[in-house]
Amino acid sequence: MAENAAVEIRDDREHGNLVAYEGGESAGTIAYFVVDPAPGALVAVHTVVRPEHEGKGIAGALVREFYAMAAREGVAVVPLCPYAAKWAERHPDEAPEASAELVQEAKRQLRNHPELF
Repeated sequence: MAENAAVEIRDDREHGNLVAYEGGESAGTIAYFVVDPAPGALVAVHTVVRPEHEGKGIAGALVREFYAMAAREGVAVVPLCPYAAKWAERHPDEAPEASAELVQEAKRQLRNHPELF
């Protein structure tokens, strides 16, 4: 599915959400957290697109922007979200693989802080 150019994506770092807006309303979200300590990584935990916005490429646009955001910040992405992981497999040129150690640390932090999910 082609990604929707009319979607605006905004990072709400304080609440751990990357949000896509279409027509002024929230259409989809990636819930994420930042691995601590620095330099850390961005960890995609869950991707959700509202049913009325499905099939428009919003989830793909969110994940693409999530990886781009991480690249701008100079950090890796750990895609614990199944959708983000599948997207990364299909777009290896845009989605560098995180180290096994970083993936394990992200999983440990998620286990220790279930409120992040």
